[in-house]
Amino acid sequence: MRLHGLYAITNGDNAPGLLERVAAAIAGGAAVVQYRDKTMDAASREHEARDVLAVCRAHGVPLIINDDVALAATVGADGVHLGRDDAAVHEARRVLGDAAIIGVSCYNDFDRAVAAQQAGASYVAFGRFFASHTKPDAVPASLDLIRRAKAQLSIPVVAIGGITPDNAAPLIDAGVDMLAVIHGIFGQADPEQAARRYTQLFEHLRNHP
Repeated sequence: MRLHGLYAITNGDNAPGLLERVAAAIAGGAAVVQYRDKTMDAASREHEARDVLAVCRAHGVPLIINDDVALAATVGADGVHLGRDDAAVHEARRVLGDAAIIGVSCYNDFDRAVAAQQAGASYVAFGRFFASHTKPDAVPASLDLIRRAKAQLSIPVVAIGGITPDNAAPLIDAGVDMLAVIHGIFGQADPEQAARRYTQLFEHLRNHP
């Protein structure tokens, strides 16, 4: 499975209409969706994750679960995204299988990305690159880190953190495979149009470097 383009991450705000917003993001061109929620109890998260998965399946888009290997396995998601305090890549791979998409947050740490690739990660994510609504205290990352990762790693590289259609061009020019976006899609009144702005920018810059 090619990981390329817009990576839409739900914002876990418990606002109504999540499924409609996910479908809208996909209609706008999101190539991958991540289910992320830090607020609800386990049963509610499982129920919501199953519903989001059904939307993704209907549109042929993979669903990644944030942080929770057990939830990914329970609902049959396509993979999991792991942070610093989550399960190890090899453990996630053991539980989810060889075909699972396993992503790893690497913040601004290139050595962590190298280790993630060696452990069998499917992609690595760096950031934040700009002021972030979701994680305002996250460590900043640089464009040089993206360039180094693209030169030295063989797995896809994802950028995250405050990315908007107005500031994303340098990241695309530096070679990122995917732009991971939370507020820029799910915090907008029209998620479909918001997603489309990212995907059109990606396509334009890739076709006219």
